[in-house]
Amino acid sequence: MPHILIVDDSPTETYVLRNFFEKQGYEVSEACNGKEGIAVAEVQQPDLIIMDIVMPEVNGFQATRQLSNNEKTCNIPIIVYSSKNLATDRLWALRQGAKEYIVKPIVAKELLAIVEKYLQKKVV
Repeated sequence: MPHILIVDDSPTETYVLRNFFEKQGYEVSEACNGKEGIAVAEVQQPDLIIMDIVMPEVNGFQATRQLSNNEKTCNIPIIVYSSKNLATDRLWALRQGAKEYIVKPIVAKELLAIVEKYLQKKVV
């Protein structure tokens, strides 16, 4: 069963994403900020990470950069899922190592299609 790590400081967003992905048959872990997300990713080695940007301690840009530069986690695809809708935010996230940048809210089917695209790449 593919494993997704959700890194988001919003309990509501995390709850909604967790329920959605669990109903699709995924194993889900959570982290409430970038610092915790990095630690969880190193230990659990999820198949994919859903990353928020605006979080306390270590933000999503910083966490994405650290995960992308860490040999233990550099092969885990990161999908940024943020309410920040500026082109500069998207560009900066991709430069930090994110594979996709999605603006909240998104249609569930679109999010699932993006996640499955990267999980299929890992399986092959």
